[in-house]
Amino acid sequence: MNQIVTLLRAELGDAVSVDPVELDACRLDKSGHRSDSAPLAIVHAESIEQVQATMRVASATGTPVVVRGAGTGLAGAAIASQGEIVLSTLRMTRILEVSEDDELAVVEPGIINAHLNQALESKGLWFAPDPASRAISTVGGNIATNAGGLLCAKYGVTREAVLGLKIVLADGRLMSLGHRTVKGVTGLDLVGLMIGSEGTLGVIVEATVKLRRLPTGVPTTIGAYFSSVEEAARAASVITASGLRPAIMELLDPGAMRWIAEYLGIDVRAESFLLVQTDGEGAAAEAKGALDVIRSLGGDATLTTDTAEANRLIALRRSFHPAMESRGTVLIEDVCVPRSALPAMFHAIDEIAERFGVTIATVAHAGDGNLHPNFVFDDSAGDGVPEVIWAAAHEMFHTALRLGGTLTGEHGVGLLKKRWLRDELGDDQVELQRDIKRVFDPSGILNPGKLFAVEEEHSVLTE
Repeated sequence: MNQIVTLLRAELGDAVSVDPVELDACRLDKSGHRSDSAPLAIVHAESIEQVQATMRVASATGTPVVVRGAGTGLAGAAIASQGEIVLSTLRMTRILEVSEDDELAVVEPGIINAHLNQALESKGLWFAPDPASRAISTVGGNIATNAGGLLCAKYGVTREAVLGLKIVLADGRLMSLGHRTVKGVTGLDLVGLMIGSEGTLGVIVEATVKLRRLPTGVPTTIGAYFSSVEEAARAASVITASGLRPAIMELLDPGAMRWIAEYLGIDVRAESFLLVQTDGEGAAAEAKGALDVIRSLGGDATLTTDTAEANRLIALRRSFHPAMESRGTVLIEDVCVPRSALPAMFHAIDEIAERFGVTIATVAHAGDGNLHPNFVFDDSAGDGVPEVIWAAAHEMFHTALRLGGTLTGEHGVGLLKKRWLRDELGDDQVELQRDIKRVFDPSGILNPGKLFAVEEEHSVLTE
């Protein structure tokens, strides 16, 4: 038996697994990437003490560790390979505290986003972050990637919902970061630094999160069709510029709608589709304002307060990714631009698809300018992402940057985008971030090869 596995089992017993099936599952996540080989072992941690023991063994032996939750990430950050320990927090699922007075909860990282909200519903409370994978993603994973989702234009991304964290450092030390108070500015914001760090700085073992009161009133939902995606994007930009803040505002291009219709076996107009939902006491008035904007800009729209009809419209949006996967292998991308630049970004994506001869269908969280262009291709031979796809993606990334945007709005960098990191941040900022990682993880054992590329991995593509 491998010496490192022996050391792990001496500390952790049956929590350590070398089952080939389990190890093979850790070679991939929802990004479509797959490592070349299986990791060394997986530790199914159920307590902070087990996480600490794992990191002490890893630190003493210089063994890399990949922290993993549900594996729903879309950037390859939780993928493991040969010689690495997978530290799974999926069994750390307890709700340690719910304070109705302070509107907060203390939870372990492995709790599923939707399960937390099911437990809170009877108290009239709600954890607002709403990634599309909320039914299967963990709160710890939400924090590690700063996940967004359908509701973040109104209610914020995960960063806005985290007060404090307990983390285990690379050497096994336990630290408590942040606070339970609404305000708190003592020292540097290490909680903010951990959010979105993709497992490169420490292991999240407990989180104190903000809760909200469940919205009151009857949600109002609008489904609108436009003859072009640029017109639909313009309507979304005008809605937000008008001071309206829908809870949901999602935009699907015509290609996406055609494939969703085929996937669901239903008749849907093959035009651009804008989905808007307002909530809270002012839902009706806000929806009326959004409807007026949509119709003034040429949209063919209907408004409903019927729950079943609203769920039907939202189901169209939530069927996007399964519909794309039914067409072939999918590279799910994630760029974000200022909301006013949405029309230009949609136009650029269509132009790039035509110029490179690739298939792209796009959905956008139109309320915050976050687009998810999906590159669909045939990988029946198992050769991975074709170079023409990467070339088209490169052009798309740089277009987003030229429009004042960013390479990733919510998926993170992981393996997928590390070669473009310097293109957005520049050399000085990347080196500063690498220095920060060295402070937290001087031996470089936490998720090596993710987020930061070594110099020779940097993209040699040019605009």
